[in-house]
Amino acid sequence: AVVGSLALRSQGTIRDTETHAWHDAIGILQTALGPFRDGHLYLEFALPRVGRRIDALLLVRQVIFVIEFKVGEQEFRPAAIEQVWDYALDLKNFHETSHDKAIVPLLIPTNAPTTLVAGKASPLSDGLISPTMVSPDRLADAVDSHIRQIVAPPINRPSWENGRYNPTPTIIEAAKAMYAGHEVLDIYRNDAAAKNLTDTFRGVQRIIEQAQTTRTKCICFVTGVPGAGKTLVGLNVATAHMDAAEAQHSVFLSGNQPLVYVLRESLAIDTVRRKGEAGTKIRKSDARRQVETFVQNVHHFRDEYLRDPRPPTDGVAIFDEAQRAWNVQQTVDFMRRKRKQPNFSQSEPEFLLSCMDRRDWAAVICLVGGGQEINKGEAGISGWIEAVIKSFPEWQIHISPHLRDSEYRAGEVLALLGTHRQVVADLSLHLGVSMRSFRSEHLSAFVKAVLDCELETARASLKAISPKYPLVITRSLDAGKDWVRRMARGSERIGMVVSSGAQRLKPLAIDVRVATNPIHWFLLGKDDVRSSHYLEDAATEFQVQGLELDWTCVVWDADFRRTANGWSHHSFCGPKWNRVSNSANRAYLKNAYRVLLTRARQGMAIVVPPGNSSDPTRDEAFYNTTFEYLQSLGLQVI
Repeated sequence: AVVGSLALRSQGTIRDTETHAWHDAIGILQTALGPFRDGHLYLEFALPRVGRRIDALLLVRQVIFVIEFKVGEQEFRPAAIEQVWDYALDLKNFHETSHDKAIVPLLIPTNAPTTLVAGKASPLSDGLISPTMVSPDRLADAVDSHIRQIVAPPINRPSWENGRYNPTPTIIEAAKAMYAGHEVLDIYRNDAAAKNLTDTFRGVQRIIEQAQTTRTKCICFVTGVPGAGKTLVGLNVATAHMDAAEAQHSVFLSGNQPLVYVLRESLAIDTVRRKGEAGTKIRKSDARRQVETFVQNVHHFRDEYLRDPRPPTDGVAIFDEAQRAWNVQQTVDFMRRKRKQPNFSQSEPEFLLSCMDRRDWAAVICLVGGGQEINKGEAGISGWIEAVIKSFPEWQIHISPHLRDSEYRAGEVLALLGTHRQVVADLSLHLGVSMRSFRSEHLSAFVKAVLDCELETARASLKAISPKYPLVITRSLDAGKDWVRRMARGSERIGMVVSSGAQRLKPLAIDVRVATNPIHWFLLGKDDVRSSHYLEDAATEFQVQGLELDWTCVVWDADFRRTANGWSHHSFCGPKWNRVSNSANRAYLKNAYRVLLTRARQGMAIVVPPGNSSDPTRDEAFYNTTFEYLQSLGLQVI
């Protein structure tokens, strides 16, 4: 009867293997759960974020049990342990009435010999127990044992059932969901931050529709704090207009090559998986070709229309990380050296706008991060506005009136806007709440205050972060690595990140001159030495910008060091550190650390090495002042 009920309520085709698995699991549950008359059982419990279902969720008194069956198996395989842990983590992190509850994941291979290995509480002390490995004949013992040992108030079942599920996926998870046909509303949490995200998406849609209807051209700036969801808005617009025959067909462009590579590979892998589950085979090479038309490198787009004088076929061009577009000097130099164009005279924003200006109508969507320019020649938001004012006076500029932050060089930008007659203020175009760090929305404010030397603001922000977002500091690289390994649970991704200028970490076996492959680093599993999990290869700001990890180990070198007069900026050249005098290069270095310090969704360890008195390039004084400054803000020392 239960199998029949599940079959009637299921969506899609049900295979015989699935009904047989239900039959076996239900028999085990009927035998084991008889003594627990006050319990409640939920079968095939949906987890919207990961698109999966928990085999059985058992609520007994004060404990939630997440049960994963492996029908016909005898062993407790690592992948299965990680799977049930991930399910429990998803419930703990994103189901609002489960945040404060005790949750116990149980893994049950149905043919396992008699086994009961109870899980333990995690270092986060949030009520989530590590997976318990149990054979079917010991399931009742496992449930009874945890109920007796866990001290917590009884769960109010009706209240718990009415709790909202508010997921916060990574950019990779979100991109896969959108590419598969879901909208941002389907996969993001339903609170003030998601409302902001939705309002921004709808605001951009209105601007696109207006441009098409009136046959005009416009540029729209979507701004926001790190991790607020700017890329998500762009991806949502792009996936909403994927049909090449549609007038509003969009192209998603990024100058962030690692982001492009990682998104393409993850989308291709997921396409192969989804097609396979639906009974259709597709080669990964074919899936890659499909994805390449969706996510493109902005430089390839530029080169295509440098060669082809015709208007682009895309009515909407979305430029991710638009602040990284090159200024005039950088573009002219590149065109002369690499493209044999000695008479080229435009900045990258100006040329890209000129390509879209060939059309009878166009909408350019610029996704701009404040304080995110990290490399020589990056123009920032002002580079785009200067291009419009200089060469395209008939274009409309849509921008948020909240653009006041120094990270955007707002004074310069607002002065430029005052000289243009077609500026439209739109409140929806600024994303003010970080969603990357779902444990704390105050992380970006804390990092900004740290880098701006605003001590009291930093201390207040740190108090708002703690204890949901663990943040520690240490002088030992091994201690930092051990901490992130200990904190991570299930498939949560960890990684070591450093500044690209951190050249005196070589004695710690961190050599930034050795390039890290971002596809391997972000997508490979724990058993591969090339993955971020191994904490052997460090990624720099160039490889991680726009992406994220769950836990990071940030290793701080002497290129950006604290002194009595503020931050001191240095580059290592030849045998010694040289002071950076160029203001733009100082800003790039500061922004590099902003990127590194805002990558972690759940927590981070900051490692400031002790230095070495016998090595003048690693003088202890270079590091001590930075450590003392960070410690003075209230960071926990480990």
